[in-house]
Amino acid sequence: MDIKDYIESGILELYVYGLLDEAQNKEVLEMSKKHKEIENEIIAIEKSILSLSTSFSPFLSVQNFEKIKAELEIKHNKIIELKSKSSRYNYVGWAAAALFLLFIGYQYQQQSILKDANNELNQTIVSSENENRRANELLNIIRDNNNTVVTLAGQTVAPKAVAKVYWNKETQKVYIDASGLPTPPEGKEYQVWSLKLKPALTPTSIGLLSEFNQNGSKIFEVSKTQDAEAFGITLEPKGGSKTPTMEQLYTLGSV
Repeated sequence: MDIKDYIESGILELYVYGLLDEAQNKEVLEMSKKHKEIENEIIAIEKSILSLSTSFSPFLSVQNFEKIKAELEIKHNKIIELKSKSSRYNYVGWAAAALFLLFIGYQYQQQSILKDANNELNQTIVSSENENRRANELLNIIRDNNNTVVTLAGQTVAPKAVAKVYWNKETQKVYIDASGLPTPPEGKEYQVWSLKLKPALTPTSIGLLSEFNQNGSKIFEVSKTQDAEAFGITLEPKGGSKTPTMEQLYTLGSV
């Protein structure tokens, strides 16, 4: 047989992958001893398998490799015993098996990435729906004809500051539009006061504008009030104060 034809027949690849019977294995082994070209070709095939298996390895962690291997063993419920040829060919055989597992692992990882991307997309959609729902709720608050709208003008400490109060006297609910207030400094937060003007000025705290930076709409719901004659907003230490710090009065407005 012509050596070139023998090499191109594909029998050497089958030999390296361990897919020949004993007679064929013996034939190839004898041919490789007789012909240096055949031995060199076998070595080249082995190197290409090892190189390819190495190139796949960055895509698969040890944990995923072991997980896939365990799943395959459970699925097939047994381990197939292979007859040993030589230590070199056993090593190449394991390399071929590893390449197969690595390929499956790569596909498994790509499916996981796709699944994660789908989950992220679903979360984005849900988040967008929640934001739209919240925006509609805020619009309903602002457009409610039962609301008394009180504009709070800037005071000495912040003359350009402005805020609005939406107060439903029937339900007693109070919402604050704080979009016209500057961002509070670290360790500080705004506190809202319901004020009685007669017979003496009497402030009552109705809430804090907490998590100011995280509130994109800058509309806050505070505690209910039923007899306010004015509203004011002061800047207080985080957690609020029992009485308003008048030197830090940012906005004030009467009903």
